[in-house]
Order: sequence, then structure tokens, then C-alpha cells
Amino acid sequence: MIPRKAAFSVLQGLSYQAAVALVGPRQVGKTTLARELGEQFKGKAGAVYLDLESATDRAKLEDPRAYLERHEDSLVILDEIHRAPGLFTELRGLIDEGRRRGRGTGRFLILGSASLDLLRQAGETLAGRIAYVELGPLGVLEAATKADEMERLWLRGGFPGSFTARDDQTSFRIRQDFIRSYLEREIAQFSPRLPAATLGRLWTMLAHAQGTLLNASRLGAALGVSTQSATRYVDFLVDLLLVRRLQPFHGNGTKRLVKSPKIYVRDSGLVHALLGLETLEDLLGHPVTGASWEGFVLENLLAAAPERTEASFYRTAVGAEVDLVLDLPRGKRWVVEMKLGTTPTLSRGFHEACDDLQPEKRFVVYSGQERYPKTAQVDVISLTELAMELQKA
Repeated sequence: MIPRKAAFSVLQGLSYQAAVALVGPRQVGKTTLARELGEQFKGKAGAVYLDLESATDRAKLEDPRAYLERHEDSLVILDEIHRAPGLFTELRGLIDEGRRRGRGTGRFLILGSASLDLLRQAGETLAGRIAYVELGPLGVLEAATKADEMERLWLRGGFPGSFTARDDQTSFRIRQDFIRSYLEREIAQFSPRLPAATLGRLWTMLAHAQGTLLNASRLGAALGVSTQSATRYVDFLVDLLLVRRLQPFHGNGTKRLVKSPKIYVRDSGLVHALLGLETLEDLLGHPVTGASWEGFVLENLLAAAPERTEASFYRTAVGAEVDLVLDLPRGKRWVVEMKLGTTPTLSRGFHEACDDLQPEKRFVVYSGQERYPKTAQVDVISLTELAMELQKA
């Protein structure tokens, strides 16, 4: 198994909270990670794993209080928690009772395939009792420290089954099956009234529009629905942790700033599968190449960034622009430009944006490996090296 960065965050959360919610899309490795962490509780009180998609395991929780009280000294792993949203009420009572008996940490590890139901339910009933950890697809620091691995990760994306497939064709088919499964199965589970076919078209449209400003009215017109419906459909894909809205920077009151967010399909492999790009040659010859690289870099940097980092992009009406603004804890600000290729150039708009933002550090992430100064203030750097610097920031 490829070691996951999120493992530390889960164990840390269990050390100070009664429950940890590990959320992420299907097939991203939540169950594998949870079972591995459960093994670490052997020799202590042990761990109990329940898959709530299994009728047998759901039957064990017909009287959830009786079952869970019997395992008070164990870590109880509840997989696919959206199958039993009523459990949150019982968990709240059990956690509070356990705290009064000195059993206040490390009780429950809750797995969910989306933020949608899980975070809303938990936000209503487990406030102050639960920590949240997001498990995304594999990143460069987990799976791609070499240049050829980086290209493979970019092409295939970070879902473990896709990344480790025996060849590009198999990986492509795995991702196509993943997309079909979400459209035919997941949407019906989470929101049966949403039209799967329309969401499939929207998902593909967003892949074509990777890294552009979100225009809900244009999307709605193309789909034959209202702007409000298009916005709701995008919200749904965001809640499923499949799409990211990168918000514009709002901290400069003297400039006319762009107000619309930028939109990204979060996993680069899904971008390529949605667009029918099976090989690296297919990808490099397609107009989405640069935007795909931008989204790939974005997701990896956000995965490596410290907790409480605020991410945005900067764009003014007169052309000052930078791809990514990272406001790190303790008041540090870094800006990042993302350029595919080995000879990156910087626009006047980038320098104007830096003059406005006054960042502590300025970087250009490119597809080469060597680090070198572009100017006295700007470093050209590889994605892997910048991700490592962010982890230490």
C-alpha cells in the first residue's frame, strides 16, 4: 500500500476528539487506510469495522446503542455513513456519555464518499465532538517523486486503481467505469431527483472549461436549464469532492477584482477520461493541456499546504493576474504561477499582481526538475520541491 499523508491527520484527530470523519470520493482509498489504521489499535482495545453498504452490517445496528455500547473500548469504523444518517443522533449521546466516564477520544472513525450528507449531518449533531480529514487522490509526495512517475500521475490521476493499472489503456477504462458508476449509482444515492444524464454533460463541460471562470448562465443555457439549476448542479459536484471552485482574492479594496470563481475538475485523470484522452500523446496534443497541468499543480499544492491555508487566485479588470495566492498560517503569503514546459516566461500581469499583493515568496511551478531564480524575487521550481516546502511552512 502507498503510504498516505492523511494517516497522520486521522491519528492526530483521534488523539483529541471522540470521532474523526474521513471524507473523499469513492475508490480514493478511504477503506484501505481505515483498515490499516484499525490494525494499529490491536493490542490496545482493538477496532471494529462496519460497512454500512452491507445488509449484514446494517442489521447489527438495528439497535445501534446496544451494539456500540458493547464496543465502547474499541475504535468503531463506520464506512459509507450516508447509508445510516440517523446514526449521528446516537453517536452524539454515546460520545457525551463516554466523556463523563473518561472515554472521550478515539471512539469512532466515520467514512463518507462525499461532504454532502456527512458534513451537514455531522455539523448539526456532532459539533465539538468530531474532527474532519479529507482524503484526496494520490499526490506527488505520495506516489510520484520521479519525473516519469509525475507524468504518469498527471495523465492517469491519483485514484489508486487508475494510477497503478498495468497500462494506460486499463487505467483509462478504470476511470471511465468510475465516471459511469457515479452517474448511474452515486447520484441516485445522494440526490435521486437530480438528472444523471444532465450532470454527466455538465461534468464533461467542466472538463473542457478546466481552469476558467465559472459562468453559470452559459452552462445553464448549454444544458437547457436555468442558471439557478446549473449552479445547484455545480454545487452538487463540489459536494461530491469531484469539482473545486477556487475563489477570487478579495483583500484589496482599491482594485476592480474579478468576482467569479475559477472551476476545476479536481482529478487530472478524470479530466482526461471525460475528454477521451487515453495516452500522454493524446493529452499533449489537446487544447486542455495547459489547464490540465494547472489543475494538477493546484490540487497537489493544496494537499501539501498546512491546515488553515486560504487559497485564491488574483485577477484585476486591467490584467494583473496570478494563478494561486496562498495565505498561510502566521500571516505568510506565497504566490504561485503554473506553467507547462521547461522554459517558462512571466507576463507583465504577474509582476503587477505581485506589486499589489506583496507576497513573501513568489514561485513559478514548471514541468522541469531544476530550481533556479527567474528574477531576484521569483524562483522557478518543480512541483515536488514546492510541495515539500509547503509541507514545512
